[in-house]
Amino acid sequence: MTRRGPLLLGIDLGTQSAKVVVHDSTGGVVAQGRRALRPLARPVPGVAEHPDDDLWDATAAACREAVSGLGDARGDIAAVGLCGVRFCRALVGSDGRLSAPVMSWMDERVSRPHDPVREAATVCAASGHLTRRLTGETRDAAGSCRGQWPVDTDRWDWSRDDEVVASYGLRRAQLPTLVAPGAVLGTVTTEAAGATGLPAGVPVVATSNDKAVEALGAGLREPEDVLLSLGTYVAAMVTGERDRPELTASWTNFGSEPGRYLHESHGVRQGMGTVTWLSALVGPSLGAGDGSWEERLEVEAARVPPGAEGLLTVPDWLAPPDEPHRRGAFVGLDARHGAGHLHRSLLEGLAMTMGDHVAAMARELERPLRRVLLTGGGARSAVMRQVVADVTGLPVHVGDATDSAAGRGAAICAGVGTGVFAGFAEAVAAMVPRTAPTSPDPARHETYQRLGGALRGLRAALGPSLREAQGALGEVRP
Repeated sequence: MTRRGPLLLGIDLGTQSAKVVVHDSTGGVVAQGRRALRPLARPVPGVAEHPDDDLWDATAAACREAVSGLGDARGDIAAVGLCGVRFCRALVGSDGRLSAPVMSWMDERVSRPHDPVREAATVCAASGHLTRRLTGETRDAAGSCRGQWPVDTDRWDWSRDDEVVASYGLRRAQLPTLVAPGAVLGTVTTEAAGATGLPAGVPVVATSNDKAVEALGAGLREPEDVLLSLGTYVAAMVTGERDRPELTASWTNFGSEPGRYLHESHGVRQGMGTVTWLSALVGPSLGAGDGSWEERLEVEAARVPPGAEGLLTVPDWLAPPDEPHRRGAFVGLDARHGAGHLHRSLLEGLAMTMGDHVAAMARELERPLRRVLLTGGGARSAVMRQVVADVTGLPVHVGDATDSAAGRGAAICAGVGTGVFAGFAEAVAAMVPRTAPTSPDPARHETYQRLGGALRGLRAALGPSLREAQGALGEVRP
């Protein structure tokens, strides 16, 4: 195993899996572990829970896999960077264990007070729950507490106003201590070492919310770069200098460096999760062959011309809370279309939808853009990289698409927090790779500009019919 410097382990807990990546100080990947999360429990509409203590169980298993790949180098782990999926809510009892299943960011209860929250000893983000399991400390990353939390966005700490805290259905005593990115949350306990394989006593370092940590791991630091994150939730981000609550085409998120912010566009819920759903649905139609369904669909999609021979996809498989009537749709099907057309059209629908969101954000911020940094599972797709370049008209850059950008960002925070690097700029320069760009094709860019207009019109036109259909079936919720 060739490596340089101490080892930095990054934990990337997402919506669909827990990923653990061990890097050396040059950004080289030394070992990895991954464990899929169990399907969300959805007992009634609006509820989406992670069953049992699945977030911890998957994280511990992914850690064991990664650490086992280190062999005798296990003792060279200098620090652990901890990144958790954002907007989840964990209710923790006085014994440090969950008093109820963790609510996913898709759970509508996250945004409103309800009785179990009032009964919990501690209420925290997913990262706060993992911090307690790893270190025994009641602490959380400040950058994880954006959105439905009573946080002062200028100070990166809880609001000093008790009435503000109470308005979220919380008591101040329930809130964990917030820690800045790059600061130590605690050290791995003996109990956690037994569950994860990590050495006891290793520092666990705070990062931020998963999208922000992903941006750090992709090297998003220049104002004219835009990051497109192709995960379960697809979103685009640019750098910011302060909170901008007046913005409408984007909102301001905490970054992964103290005092730094990100402006984040509107996004697509269940974005790459829809790609996974489609591959499972139509993959068997390809018959026996080499490779996974995803790999074979990629080959089929590459054979389909831009525009998928007239097939348009509205990628609204999970409606936004303020427009519950929205649904996904394939429109324009005829006898020419097969699995590759469906796959390509879905990728195009995601790219064109996000192209509109990126353009709106850039206009509002008066921000010229010069390149796209692509991350997430979708960045592994050569078809998607080319479609994004052609839709946006910008060159597309990826880092190492075989690993986790959020895991790399978490490792960067771990290196800064334990003195391996003097600061974030030095760490990013040392650890973030960059491959040759995928360049846009001007003719295809023009085609997608026209198709984008058709897709916008289609989404608007579908609204009344979807409302009527759901009303007839009694499915519309307030």
